[in-house]
Amino acid sequence: MADPGPRSLLYEGIMLPALVHSTESVRYAQLGFQVRDRDVFSVTYPKSGTTWMQELLTLIHSDGDPQLARSVPSWERVPWLEQTTAAGFLEKRPCPRLISSHLPCGLFPTSFHGSNAQVIYTVRNPKDVCVSLYYYSKMASFLEFQEDFGEFVELFSAGKVLFGSWFQHVKGWLGLRDRLNFLLLTYEEMHQDLRGSVERICQFLGKPLDARALDGVVENASFQAMKQNKMCNYSLVPENIMDQRISPFLRKGVPGDWKGHFTVAQNQAFDRLYREQMQDVGVRFPWDEPHGAPQVPTEHATQPPPPTPASSIRDQSPAPFPPASAPSACPHPSPSQLCKGLGGSWGSG
Repeated sequence: MADPGPRSLLYEGIMLPALVHSTESVRYAQLGFQVRDRDVFSVTYPKSGTTWMQELLTLIHSDGDPQLARSVPSWERVPWLEQTTAAGFLEKRPCPRLISSHLPCGLFPTSFHGSNAQVIYTVRNPKDVCVSLYYYSKMASFLEFQEDFGEFVELFSAGKVLFGSWFQHVKGWLGLRDRLNFLLLTYEEMHQDLRGSVERICQFLGKPLDARALDGVVENASFQAMKQNKMCNYSLVPENIMDQRISPFLRKGVPGDWKGHFTVAQNQAFDRLYREQMQDVGVRFPWDEPHGAPQVPTEHATQPPPPTPASSIRDQSPAPFPPASAPSACPHPSPSQLCKGLGGSWGSG
């Protein structure tokens, strides 16, 4: 079990930052929060494109208009389900509520599984996640920081970091990938074709956008636009909490940065772990070929069926969640409605 340290909270074996989480807030998310049928959840393991998806969902539901994205902090527009501010932000908010979460599948609200709420799960190359989390821990005063990168890789590999094991988090959520109200995206595919990814999200949400609105979403959700937007670049957070002089919150925004950090030995060790952990998931990620983590070893290749590319999972014939007993009828809110009741807070991205 991970050692939470003085700045962390341990909840059912998972470490969370104690500054914005409490046992009560996580228990509320898991057992007390009432999911509505038109809720939209963006779920990620930390440093996997969370802030990016918050911007995309905001802009999609604003028809490409950046006014809301430029005037209300991202952590208020798409608040965190498990943080101490969740109830204040979400209880009285009109549908569709846009909600962020880093929770593993096993700690997600029990009320979700009987609903028609939608989940967008964004996954990223774990080596890039490790590097990004290393720099985030370096600049965030509320996190324990391990100066030696090699030691940090070992902690990450063992799941002794925020929100536990990347492997367990991803495998847990992939168990829902055949459901109608689950969309799997990868950071790498979004980076390669943002417009196409936005179109997939819109199709999944049942919210088509015209070409002009799509242009607005893509333009205002670019890395450069976000880096300059104080409502999502975390420059509003005091330096004694996040010191961006040490490392910017939005650092590089590109796949493959791990290649400049992992040594050959570290890379080989992580690849072995990746093969052991992911050989039976049945999904082929962009980093699995041709230059990422190696494929499943030959002796295992004939046992499971060929893995499904992550980008084509929605083309399968998914089985829906059990329908809710009484579907809610919530009108789409205007940007002004969405802002009602928002207070001051912030969250980890």
